[in-house]
Amino acid sequence: MGFTCDNLIEIRDLHFAYGKRRVISGLELDIPRGKVVAILGTSGCGKSTLLQLIGGALRPAKGTVKVCGQDVHALDHDGLYRLRRQIGMMFQKGGLFSDLTVFDNVAFPMREHTGLPEAVISDLVKMKLNAVGLRGAHHLFPTELSGGMARRVALARAIALDPDLLIYDEPFAGLDPITLNVICHLIRTLSDALGGTSVVVTYDVPEALKLADYLYLMGEGKILAHGPTDEMIRSDDPFTRQFLHAQPDGPVPFHFPARPLAEELDLAPATRPPIR
Repeated sequence: MGFTCDNLIEIRDLHFAYGKRRVISGLELDIPRGKVVAILGTSGCGKSTLLQLIGGALRPAKGTVKVCGQDVHALDHDGLYRLRRQIGMMFQKGGLFSDLTVFDNVAFPMREHTGLPEAVISDLVKMKLNAVGLRGAHHLFPTELSGGMARRVALARAIALDPDLLIYDEPFAGLDPITLNVICHLIRTLSDALGGTSVVVTYDVPEALKLADYLYLMGEGKILAHGPTDEMIRSDDPFTRQFLHAQPDGPVPFHFPARPLAEELDLAPATRPPIR
């Protein structure tokens, strides 16, 4: 059974840390059905950790993550398993099974989660691979694929069960401009065709602006700004403007906190060498 509520994801006062290093600090967001939503942030800001919290792979120190009204971290093993059947995931590095062919990688979730006969699975796999332009590569192994081809196979596997929620973790990382544009177009086209909800986690601003209906900007372990894409592009908020327009000066500092350089170099102002 698919999801039926307005907001597919609702997160409230979410906190998480790796040991003493806080990664998520009071984060809150809502993701409505039927939209492509991008979560943007610099590398290391906690975007991938947030995805693991949504999927139940990590448990928060505080707060709630609800997927269509179900508290993810209150579910038992069977309940979490059922919930994950409605979620398609495209991992940051593809996550293909190296010992399985392209065909068997895409067929895996169908064989794992359904009782469909092999003849039906075969037809469905061919349709998914055709959607990403790789039906002719069904017999190849992941080691025989280019990076862009592997990413497209991962996309075909993510949509294998026609999930209500599709999550993409850094789908554009490491791609050449042509392949990047192909992946971006596929994500938008497949999202519209399936009528589902897509969450794209990325630091690639230009692609997110072309792709997403709604943007969330992450920083300091929380959501610092959010809104419809067109409004965010025109925003006067200093952080939003700096991030979306790649400005070097703004609320996000270039330097990691440290003592003044003169102190580090043991140079008092009076003893500094003259500038020539």
